[in-house]
Amino acid sequence: MGSIENLVTQIQGLSGSIDDIAHLHNILKVADESLHAEPSALSSVLDQVDPAKHSLGYLYFLEAFTSGPVSKEQALTLIPILARFINCCDAQQIRFAPDKFVSVCKRFKDHVLLIESPLRGVSPMRAAVRKLQTTSEHLTTLHPDFLLLCLLSKSYNIGLSVLEDDIFDVDQPRDLFLYCYYGGMICIGQKRFRKALELLHNVVTAPMNAINAIAVEAYKKYILVSLIHYGQFSTSLPKYASSAAQRNLKNFCQPYIELATTYSSGKIAEFKIYVDTNREKYDNDKNLGLVKQVVSSMYKHNIQRLTQTYLTLSLQDIANTVQLGSPKEAEMHVLQMIQDGEIFATINQKDGMVRFLEDPEQYKTCQMIEHIDSSIQRIMTLSRKLNAMDELMSYDPLYLSKVLFPQVGRERQRFDFDDFDTVPQKFPI
Repeated sequence: MGSIENLVTQIQGLSGSIDDIAHLHNILKVADESLHAEPSALSSVLDQVDPAKHSLGYLYFLEAFTSGPVSKEQALTLIPILARFINCCDAQQIRFAPDKFVSVCKRFKDHVLLIESPLRGVSPMRAAVRKLQTTSEHLTTLHPDFLLLCLLSKSYNIGLSVLEDDIFDVDQPRDLFLYCYYGGMICIGQKRFRKALELLHNVVTAPMNAINAIAVEAYKKYILVSLIHYGQFSTSLPKYASSAAQRNLKNFCQPYIELATTYSSGKIAEFKIYVDTNREKYDNDKNLGLVKQVVSSMYKHNIQRLTQTYLTLSLQDIANTVQLGSPKEAEMHVLQMIQDGEIFATINQKDGMVRFLEDPEQYKTCQMIEHIDSSIQRIMTLSRKLNAMDELMSYDPLYLSKVLFPQVGRERQRFDFDDFDTVPQKFPI
């Protein structure tokens, strides 16, 4: 206990300047093993250290103190302690020991899941992500954990605040796969299907040496969201997708590929029969909710096709063509699509006629000009970043060895994707 008291004194005295903190970090690394040897003795010590002023020392104590298995009752006690530290700790100090900080944050996530209260973890985990990030372009290993809590607690808007960042710096491939997968599901929950497709597309086309479970689950949702948003799906992957994905991904998703093929016929009755036949498969994948949205979207896309052919059409004709039950049902679909901005039309209630209109947007309002200018500025920024990354890659030894010495390049170190074997979390949408 005397050595711990001495360590507390050193923590209190060496938490000022960067040089002092660096020196303290060396002391804490030496003492780390002894701290794990007697974690129960650290309970009273935590009260002697300020988590805001002495963040690095507090982090070492807290990581050792929480290292063992915990019950639900213990988790209820630890969660407020962990949340307080995450919220008030100094980012500069905890970055001296990022692995320790990640370990503490992941335990915090596990504890809130243990007590089945993911919402309690959302705000602290968002703070943890921001403190661990060196820049907003940095994808940390905590990003997927934060998005998982957002999914489980249905805090989709909070998750979107992180998904708006442009990511260029990734620590581990697995983090990117899970970030895009969970992020895609959050966007689906918010019906932001375009962004969801972008994120799921990143999972499916990311470099991989072998098919992993995350990519398979992402591809299933990618097919469904493509049908909902665009009314069509192409089975051809882009050339930059890995050869493993090109060869094998479709084999794991046959019920979804066949669903897209049936959808393309435009025959709602046949499509519903196929869905009912494979209902159990979709339900087991937790994708039945999305499949039902695909069925609903079929009516919408069939109505949209009518706008390309007709200027006016009766509600009865729309109901007959789109295979709806009645003109009233057709009217409800048309009104909803007008409200969502998916078509431009007016309905004459007197004679039951629908008149299809052109898009009224003239693209010359101040708001639209600001939007276009913002998009141009973002594209220019991305272009500069891409050029910089291209230049850096031209100096990369692994890249040069592959280009100049192909045989040697094949033997270079590769990322290990074995940890993708476990199927990721699935959630009913």
